[in-house]
Order: sequence, then structure tokens, then C-alpha cells
Amino acid sequence: MSHTLRVDWPACRARGLCFELLPERVALDEWGYPVVTGEIGPELVTAAREAVRTCPTLALRLVER
Repeated sequence: MSHTLRVDWPACRARGLCFELLPERVALDEWGYPVVTGEIGPELVTAAREAVRTCPTLALRLVER
């Protein structure tokens, strides 16, 4: 089972915490906004949940595919 991260663009404030917690799947664009770079496999689900939980603006969602 795989998951993907969704970004709520109006809520995101480009703080970069998601990148710090999940650099395997989140890159930052030139303005510091997250760019999700792939699906979240079983080995990264725990880290992805942590990124969602700690997002200061609640702009991330983990969606089951």
C-alpha cells in the first residue's frame, strides 16, 4: 500500500519543516515551498506522518492510494 502527500497551498507558509523531516520525498522550490517528489512507501510512512503532525500550519495531508 502506498501513500502520497498533499499540500494545502493557501495554508502553507514555506517554513520547510516537512523538508527537514522527510527529505527523501520533499524538496523545496526557490521560494521555500514544498515539492513532493514521489509516493510514500511503507518504509517512509512513519516519517511522513510525523511531517504531517508537526506542520505548523497544518498544510500537509497523507493520503492512502
